[in-house]
Amino acid sequence: MHKLSVARLTLTDFRNHAALDMKLDARPVCLFGPNGAGKTNIIEALTVLAPGRGLRGATPLELARDGGGDRAQPWAVSARIALDGEETVIGAGAERAPDGAIKRVVRRDGRAATASDLAGAARMTWLTPTMDRLWSGPAGDRRRFFDRLTLSRASEHGTAAAAYERAMRERQRLLTERIFDDPWLAGLEREMSAHGAAIAAARVETLHRLQDSIDARPDGAFPKAALALEGLLEQRFERGAKSADVEEDFANLLRQTRGRDAGAGRALDGPHRSDLKATHAAKNIAADQCSTGEQKALLLGLALAQARALAADPGAGPALILIDEAAAHLDAVRRAALFDELLANPGQSWLTGTDASLFEAFGQRAQLFEVRDGRLQGA
Repeated sequence: MHKLSVARLTLTDFRNHAALDMKLDARPVCLFGPNGAGKTNIIEALTVLAPGRGLRGATPLELARDGGGDRAQPWAVSARIALDGEETVIGAGAERAPDGAIKRVVRRDGRAATASDLAGAARMTWLTPTMDRLWSGPAGDRRRFFDRLTLSRASEHGTAAAAYERAMRERQRLLTERIFDDPWLAGLEREMSAHGAAIAAARVETLHRLQDSIDARPDGAFPKAALALEGLLEQRFERGAKSADVEEDFANLLRQTRGRDAGAGRALDGPHRSDLKATHAAKNIAADQCSTGEQKALLLGLALAQARALAADPGAGPALILIDEAAAHLDAVRRAALFDELLANPGQSWLTGTDASLFEAFGQRAQLFEVRDGRLQGA
């Protein structure tokens, strides 16, 4: 099985880290220290090397060490990634343009990189404390979370989503301004239907891969989830519809609902309205009705299933697992079970916590670093 790890991570003027240089082996990386020390910032630095805007969705200006003021200086993050002994270097940073604006740049092995280049170098999945109530929060949070899972398997998913959003915004602008130009609107609706069908199909495939990964494991410390996607296009694919039929029917629906969407100020149908639902399989209880600890355990189980699904997918590969405040809501037994699962994952794991004792169950199987005031030292 392929093995993935970060061999070296460097940060320059990123968040509260003026300079950081970590040389690592393939064991899990555990970061501990007081709140506000900069542990999460290190995790975030890794996520800016993935497609998208990282775990906080920050702009390039906000990532600067001085807090993103008008005098913000460029920052840089670089990682040497090892996959089965072969290494590649990926980097992201902010450069000041001639007009003074700060813009984000990404590179792989010294050359400008695309989202596909980043995804191919190091797939990642991450969890943060703000996700602990994902199941009982807004549908948009679950949709973005699931799209990130889909993106880690299929980098083209991000391209389709961006194109869909552009066409939808332009269509809504015309409707809001009462410009009912049929050829213009029809062209935008064809774009929405084509990209929307691609988005829904990719989500459904990801769902099936995740559910297969969940169902293949014996019952353990983390409850199994029964997953479902609620969405017009996704449900059509689940019923066996062909992509061409889904596209045509969605384009017809958009044409028929122009007046309604004009009045509502937004498109009321489409993959931008879909939702991910989960059920605690053993108890047959909806995830949003479970306890806080059960919701966290379901989410962790899903993240671990994602890592297994990616590792088993010939078109993907192992993924880094990043868990901020990993011990929150976990007792000692479940925490030890999590560590065992992470050690079995072919991708390196990165965890944070307030105290080194939280990672005792790892023993010598992990590498520990203390973080204080933006500085790092081996434990």
